[in-house]
Amino acid sequence: MKKIVAVIPARYKSTRFEGKPLALIAGKPMVRHVYEGVIKSKIVSDVIIATEDKRIYDACIDFGANAVMTKDTHQTGTDRIIEVITDMDADVVLNIQGDEPLVNTEIINALIKPFNEDDTIKYTSVKTPIFSYEEFIDPNNVKVIVDKNNFGIYFSRSPIPYDREKAPCLKDFKGIFGYKHLGFYGYTKEFLMEFGKMGMSYLEKKEMLEQLRALENGYRIKLETVNISTIPVDIPDDIKKVENFILKSYNY
Repeated sequence: MKKIVAVIPARYKSTRFEGKPLALIAGKPMVRHVYEGVIKSKIVSDVIIATEDKRIYDACIDFGANAVMTKDTHQTGTDRIIEVITDMDADVVLNIQGDEPLVNTEIINALIKPFNEDDTIKYTSVKTPIFSYEEFIDPNNVKVIVDKNNFGIYFSRSPIPYDREKAPCLKDFKGIFGYKHLGFYGYTKEFLMEFGKMGMSYLEKKEMLEQLRALENGYRIKLETVNISTIPVDIPDDIKKVENFILKSYNY
């Protein structure tokens, strides 16, 4: 039985939305929604919130979460996770972004599933179908294309794949435009430690997508398909979108 540890990096400092892990959504801090979405999975051994800020740490302790303070010099959430798990006993590490309040068991289980089916898997993530033209062309939505075995070929902020036949009337198309990549990751601990030592790659810098570093270094990313499309919180206006989704879906 693999030991699975989920880490939620939650940073107070944010250019577009300072303090967003503590922003209230339906009366709860956003980071609490993330934490409660993860702990519902029965196959995760530990859930840890990793933050550089005492205010977030104190709030997490208050609602009963396992929280740790990390350095405030990390450039990415992945770097923060590596600090937390370096001396921990873990087989698989999940990276659950602290601004994803709609994370659920379907996503968590999809990240873990490939590790239980194939011992060669080192890196996993998830994708979901895109049915909207607006979502397909939005650079804030990362698109992914995969091979026939569902390993990632490329991730981009541009609409991929380009459909030459449908391009002239793509706005009127009805169906699946492509696949949206959701920013959740699973790694073997061994791979994650190795990944942290790699420098930023050429394509990673161009697209500002960390997962491209793995592809450029010859590693494969297995992607499972999920039915949910989450609403990450990037700016204050996104809070209302999440609340509306919660009210509609869960009858709050």
